Amino acid sequence: MSAHTRKHHTEEIPYAVSNQVHEEKSISWREAFREGIEKFSEIGLVLKGGRHKAGLTQKALADQVGVKPHHISEMEHGKRSIGKNMAHRLAEILNVDYRVFL
Repeated sequence: MSAHTRKHHTEEIPYAVSNQVHEEKSISWREAFREGIEKFSEIGLVLKGGRHKAGLTQKALADQVGVKPHHISEMEHGKRSIGKNMAHRLAEILNVDYRVFL
């Protein structure tokens, strides 16, 4: 293995020497998750991400906020709006500020 490669599983992967300068293109999170936003809506993506971070299924979250599981799916896909009351309930369970859902 040469000085400019490292083992990763069974294949060798080249990497830049630390003293070499390279440019990285920075993009916004909205650009990085454009496909997800198009599929789920921005608020839906926030809800889905918060639910996954909390380790909850749609059913488990629905049970905790007192709605049917398909309502959570509809909120995640942007087919059902999230009102202020629901935003407060979701925020409490997911440990986030309720305003992220509005």
